[in-house]
Formats: sequence, C-alpha cells, structure tokens
Amino acid sequence: MNGFPRVQFASPVRTERTASILGLALGVTFGICFATGLYSHLLQNQPPWFTAPARPAGLYRVTQGIHVATGIASIPLLFAKLWAVFPKLFRWPPFDGFLHAVERIALVPLVGGSVFELLTGVANINLWYPWPFSFRTAHYWVAWVTIGALVVHIAAKWSTTRRALAAPVANTSASEAPAAATDRRAFLGTVFGASGLLVLLTVGQTVRPLQKLALLAPRRPDAGPQGFPVNRTAAAAGVLEAAHDPNYRLVVEGRVKQRLELSLDDLGGMHQHDAVLPIACVDGWSASQHWSGVPVRDLLRMAGARDDATVTVHSLQRHRAYRTSELDVAQAHDRDTLLALRVGGEPLHMDHGYPLRLIGPNRPGVLQAKWVTRLVIR
Repeated sequence: MNGFPRVQFASPVRTERTASILGLALGVTFGICFATGLYSHLLQNQPPWFTAPARPAGLYRVTQGIHVATGIASIPLLFAKLWAVFPKLFRWPPFDGFLHAVERIALVPLVGGSVFELLTGVANINLWYPWPFSFRTAHYWVAWVTIGALVVHIAAKWSTTRRALAAPVANTSASEAPAAATDRRAFLGTVFGASGLLVLLTVGQTVRPLQKLALLAPRRPDAGPQGFPVNRTAAAAGVLEAAHDPNYRLVVEGRVKQRLELSLDDLGGMHQHDAVLPIACVDGWSASQHWSGVPVRDLLRMAGARDDATVTVHSLQRHRAYRTSELDVAQAHDRDTLLALRVGGEPLHMDHGYPLRLIGPNRPGVLQAKWVTRLVIR
C-alpha cells in the first residue's frame, strides 16, 4: 500500500466555496480582533513612539468591546472552517512542491495559534487561568505568530478563493445542485447565526441597550458594589488595613517645586471636578459612572510641576501587577483625569479604590489605579 489509506469524508457542504466564505469571514474577524488587541496592548505598554490619546473618552470602551465581540464571533467560524477542510489533512502526497509545503507547514501555527487565542481569550474573560504562564504576554506573542501564518495562508490561497467565490454554485449534476446548494446555505446560515447569537448574548456587558440579553456574559455591568463590577477586591489586593489608616496621606513628589502630603480632608476641601467616564475592562465589560474628585492637573499646578510633566501613580497594593500606572502628558493634564473620592454621589467603596482612585478618559480599567497613595512627577 502506498501512503495512507484514502479516507472518505464526502459531503456536499465540504467545497472550496464553503471553505472560502468561512475563510473570508475569519479573515475579517481575526483582522479586527488583532488590530483592537494591539491597540489595547499599546495602551498598557506604551513604547516611546506611541502617545495614547485622551480623547474620545470612551474610545477604549468601543475598541475593547469590539475585540471581545469579534473573538467570540470567531469561535463557530473557526470550528466550521476546520470541519470544512478536514479531509485535506489526509491528502497524499501531503504537498506538491516547495511553495505548497510552505503553505502546509504554515497551517500548524495558524490552526494551533487560532485555537490557543480563542480558548485563552474565553478563559480570560471568565478570570480563569489554569496555566503557569502570563496570559497577557502569551496572548500577545501568539497573536503575532497567528496573524503572520494567516498572511501566508491568505497569500497562498488568494487565487483559489477568488476562483471559488466567482465560480458557479455547484459542480454537481443538475439534479443534485439545488439540494447541495440548499445544504450549503443551511450550513453557513447555522454557522453565521451561531456567531451572531453568541455576540448578542454577551455584548450587552458593554452595549447598554442589549444589557438584558447578556445571558452568557461572565459579568453584568450593573452588578457589584455601587452598581458596577469589581475584578480585584481590596482583600485580594491586601490593602484593607492600609486603606483604613487614619494617618493616610497622598504624597506628590518628584520633579516639583513643592512636595505635597495631603490628607483626605485636605483633598475633600479642594475644588471637586465631576466627570462621567467609563470603566472599560480588558475582559470586555464596561460601565459609565459619575465620578467626583480632584483633577490631577490641579495637583501638578499646586506642586509646581512643569507643563509637560508626566506622572507615575502608585497604589497601596504591594503585590501582583498594576501596582503603578503611567499618565503621559495628554492624560496627566486632561481636565477629566481625576483622583476620585466619590462615585455616583457616594464615597468610594473599598473595592472600588477607597480612599482614592485614578480615573481618566480612554484608559483600560487595569490602568485606573485603585487605592492611590503617591504621585511621582517626572
């Protein structure tokens, strides 16, 4: 016997046209998901050449909502695509020539990376991390590998896809064509319907009009202390005792003319600015709240900082990531970048950052530092 035995996977649905339509849809969802994910990564790890805009205030809420929605929509599309092309895994010989071999080899990181990205992404929005590695680091680098393999795959399949989409609906006999076309339409309709339904049942965690339909969303944006969710509690962060310290002071230091130490009474006696800003979490949920507090730029002026000063915001939290948060020039001097004392007209709940939390426009929730204790001016 030469090679592998022939494996039969006959189905009128498994055609180049079906695979091309699903591949095109995946190319769109993966492309959007990659672009919005890259923007999120740049906001959280700003390189010297990138300055995050402070406006529009809700931009990150939109981009991250789209990121999670397109990732969820990709799940049925990916598994349907794999089912449609599954017989080709058993072709023999496995490739014809060097270029075809490159295309086939590129499928390993493409398929493996795609499955990894979607499964870890779903785990992340559920705050479930059953692995020893950093989700954010792994998700970022595997995304680059996956998108690179996708570019190779698109280049290799470009002519085939164009031909399949431009060709007549079926190459079967006249009597078989209507039934085969109906089966394909039903299959594709089911797949696209499943993608749309999954998005509809989760996107309400950030799109308020659809909130009641968010039956599959891990968190509801209106559930939690003071009416919105908490990802990390004060107890989990280990700040309960420090936050209740009667000698608490906010320290403003660094490249300033006057070092400041301000009590909560001092801060409460300063000009209070109100702003409606969203908490937009990388997990996909978001919720707009009415915040009140002291503008960071007022503190910079009081301390005599330069007009182009940047700020590192320090939390009482001493362990785990995001103990500090960076404010570039635009963010530090924006009128709505606050050290908030109140939310919704009430003093901050401990789990929302009491005694003081950073809140600013167009920032991921993980960068809106809670339990703020120090500003270091540069």
